[in-house]
Amino acid sequence: MAVEAVTISLGEGRQVSGLWLRPEGARAALVLAHGAGVGMTHKSMAALAEGLAKRKIATLRFNFLYMEKKSGRPDAPPLAHRAVRAAVAEAGKRAGKMPLFAGGRSFGGRMTSQAQALEPLPKVRGLVFFAYPLHPAGKPGIERAEHLREVKVPMLFLQGSHDPLAELALLQKTVMGLKSLATLKLAEDADHSFHVPARTGRKDADVMDEILDTARDWMIEHA
Repeated sequence: MAVEAVTISLGEGRQVSGLWLRPEGARAALVLAHGAGVGMTHKSMAALAEGLAKRKIATLRFNFLYMEKKSGRPDAPPLAHRAVRAAVAEAGKRAGKMPLFAGGRSFGGRMTSQAQALEPLPKVRGLVFFAYPLHPAGKPGIERAEHLREVKVPMLFLQGSHDPLAELALLQKTVMGLKSLATLKLAEDADHSFHVPARTGRKDADVMDEILDTARDWMIEHA
């Protein structure tokens, strides 16, 4: 499957790069935002996009502006939200009549949920989060989740049960509070990167397969 490089305009002369991957027979499309420390070409992002493509889900990966400029400090939320909206608009054009979803890994998922909470993303039927960062490591709390109450589309949380950025009890409480709009799928023993210890007898690839199968099934169900 060929990956198509795209340029996404943010307005005011600013633009970011994107990667569009559409498998033959695609049944849905997902806008996939990267985490704080790695860009769209990182192996973890490629694994998500390629794994979803094998499951007939198209993806548009994109860089936030700070990553495009190779700056170490993430963009302020308003600028990150602008990038999310621009990527969603680009994916909407390319997806045509395919059901459209948005989300991403860690920071990217949180910026997407914030953007959706402030103003619904056009055509987006639901949000898919890979390792949602509920709080900073070592600082448990739910303040970052308050805006999720303003999201009015279905949400899927794909999370490791040992994620230091999402204490399990707090995460479960948060998802329960969102009632029927939120679904939580736990990867037992996995951390924020969906890595599992060797003692579990499982491999990271097995965990990723389970996560991607869940993401595909959920998107098709909500299509």
